[in-house]
Amino acid sequence: MKYFTKEVKIALTAIVAIVLLFVGLNFLKGINVFQSTQTYFVKFKDINGLVVSNSVFANGYPVGIVRTIDYDYERGEHVVVGIEVDDDMRIPNGTRAELEAELMGGVRMSLVLGPNPTDNLAPGDTIGGAFKQGLMTKAEDLLPAIEKMLPKLDSIMDNLNRLTGDPALKHTLANAEAMTQMLGRFNRASANLETLSARLADVDVAATMSSVNQTLDSAQQLIGKLDTKMSSKDNTLGLFLNDRSVYENLDATLAHADSLMIDLKAHPKRYVHFSVFGKKDK
Repeated sequence: MKYFTKEVKIALTAIVAIVLLFVGLNFLKGINVFQSTQTYFVKFKDINGLVVSNSVFANGYPVGIVRTIDYDYERGEHVVVGIEVDDDMRIPNGTRAELEAELMGGVRMSLVLGPNPTDNLAPGDTIGGAFKQGLMTKAEDLLPAIEKMLPKLDSIMDNLNRLTGDPALKHTLANAEAMTQMLGRFNRASANLETLSARLADVDVAATMSSVNQTLDSAQQLIGKLDTKMSSKDNTLGLFLNDRSVYENLDATLAHADSLMIDLKAHPKRYVHFSVFGKKDK
């Protein structure tokens, strides 16, 4: 116990604190110091803001982290990025790394795996890398064109404001609304006409014409019977229309009635007698 002096205890405490601090910092960075990993290197011409401890993805799943970033001072053409991936991760030959700007800022590294899963790279090999033209990059490329379009957009908006305030446009819109209402009425009339046509198509024309023909035949027969009655003398109407003597008697009666009316108008006293004191004998 004489070895565990006060100084030794302080030294051991400091060592444990340093180890815990190292593990804690790596844990905050997403690095598991107790998990075995494999190291590969990726060459980029431009890392576009990539930093150490950024996650590395394969098929959208995090499989490692960025461990180191070093500039190639000898050639001055590339930035060499050291990545650590899970020990179970196999990287096929032909794999490439892509950097893509994220929507909320930062850069994301993704491994586009090669086609042959049995032909794998060895740990320590170098992978080719490039920057992917993502949505944010395309939007940045469009900014100059958008800036040029802004004055034209302002001019277009001014023209639209003047156009919408023109009374002629309101009149045109009112005419268009009236035409729309007319078209609606025409469509309803067309629909009614179609309905009427459908109903007419359902009517039995042959039966209707047969009924009309029967009615006409009945009327013709009735006219024939009336004509027969009028031509025959065996009935009152026939006698009245065909007997000459009936006509002459009727004519003579009318003549007598006419003479009577003339005499009545000329000598009314012969037919009507009035007396205040009573009737006198002739």
